Parts: sequence; structure tokens; C-alpha cells
Amino acid sequence: MTDSLTEPLVSTSARTIGVFDSGFGGLTVLRALVDHMPRARFAFIGDTARLPYGSKSRRTIARYAVESTQFLVREQGAEFLVIACNTASALALDAIQDAVPVPVLGVIEPGAEAARAASRSNDVLVIATDATVQSHAYQTACNHRGLRALEKACPLLVPLVEEGWTNHPVTEQVIRIYLDELNATAAAEGLNPDTLVLGCTHYPLLRPLIERAVPAGMRVIDSAESAAAAAAAMINGRAAAVEPGNRAVDTQIRCFATDSVEKFERLGSRFLGRPVGQVELVDLGG
Repeated sequence: MTDSLTEPLVSTSARTIGVFDSGFGGLTVLRALVDHMPRARFAFIGDTARLPYGSKSRRTIARYAVESTQFLVREQGAEFLVIACNTASALALDAIQDAVPVPVLGVIEPGAEAARAASRSNDVLVIATDATVQSHAYQTACNHRGLRALEKACPLLVPLVEEGWTNHPVTEQVIRIYLDELNATAAAEGLNPDTLVLGCTHYPLLRPLIERAVPAGMRVIDSAESAAAAAAAMINGRAAAVEPGNRAVDTQIRCFATDSVEKFERLGSRFLGRPVGQVELVDLGG
């Protein structure tokens, strides 16, 4: 996959972008993609029958992710893939790239690149799920860019988001506890962090609470937004600006799930910021 942003990787007319997640948190990435490229067609699949991926082996995660992304390419005609799943981006990106004949972008590298651009101290913090933290994918990506990164798992945040407690005092208190612990560890290790990376696709829904909880002046990086901006730049051959509030464009979105369609339809609109419509059930095997 080329890093050039000067030559489009996909025709800008009638392009179809496939988006994959193990669940429906990746709809925050799709939401950001729609803002950047409202005239594209999107196909999103959540492998809800086989989540959580974090408890699976790398080999199993790779197999599941490849099956889902091949569905997007073969059945939905996706010409570009965004892996809107931190676990799959960390553990299966190479397998996906080997399995499909289209460009593939994960969420971790764009998040780390945005952190590099934002940080002045070269010390950054990352909050994510247990599986993502255990992979040390963000730490590795940040280290490759000359950053020191301190990661922390925040396992209570995903269920709080899915409960709908995105502006609840309990959630705000949990966030403050996690961030106080993380900042205390950073100070003990002699770090001077000025940037926080949200390393889970559920966390953008908590961004207002998180921004209130971080120390003054700390930048908050949304890896979903960073991935969408990177995808738009790669596809269009240039840095693409967000087109906010563009309601004149009727963006085409098809959503698929391997199980729990009703839950997907009920909760998905919170993540996508609009009704997800009818979610289609697909069977990818065991």
C-alpha cells in the first residue's frame, strides 16, 4: 500500500468504501468517513456473531477479519477498506492486506500519526480496551514516530457507552479515575504528556467528558476521525476537508451484521449519528 497522498488510489466517481468492525463501535469511523466523503457509497459489516475479538487468538481474529473483509470486496464491490476495529487493526491488518486486492487502512497508524502532529513534548497517552493495550500496537506505532507512549486499558467505558450513559455523572467519574491513574503513572515515569489518543471506536461518544477531564492544554486525538481523514486523503489524492452539515447529499449506506440485528439497529444510530436503517443479516460461517 502506498503512502502517497498525491495520486488517488480509487476512482473518485462511484467509489464504494467498505468498513469493517467486530461490532458496531466502528460506526463512529463510518460517521467520520461520511463527513469527509458524503458522495461515496459505504458498506459496513459488524461481525456481531463472533465478538468480542479481544478474547480470541491472533490466528482466529485474522480468519474472522479476512472473511468479513472479503465479503465487503467480493459481495459489495468495495474498492477501499477501512478496518474500523482496533483489535483487528492491531492483530490482523497484514492478513487482511494479503487476502484482498484493494487498499486497506486501519485505525492505529492514522491515530499515531495525528498524535505525532499534535504533540510538542513527544510524550503521549493512549486509552483503549484490554486487547488493544495488550497488543501494544499504539505504543509501537508511536515509538516508530519518535514518541513515547503510555497505554492504559479502560474496560468499563465500552459497556457504559452501550448503556447510553455518555453524559452520565458515573461515566464522568470513571473517566476521571482512569485518567488520574494514567497521569500519575506518567509522572512517576518522568513523562510530560500533552496528547491523549482515544484508541477505541466507542470513545468518541465520550469525547466531551474526556476533554473536561484531561489537564488543561492536553490535545485529544480521535483515532476514528484520524482514520477517516487519512482514508479521504488516500482516496482523493489530497487532504480532504470535512463537509459538515451537507444534507443535500443522500449518502448511500448499507449495514450488515452477522448476528444481533435488532441490537445493531437500536444502538447503531448513537454511533452513526443518524438512523442506520435496516441492517441486513449475513452468515459468514463459524
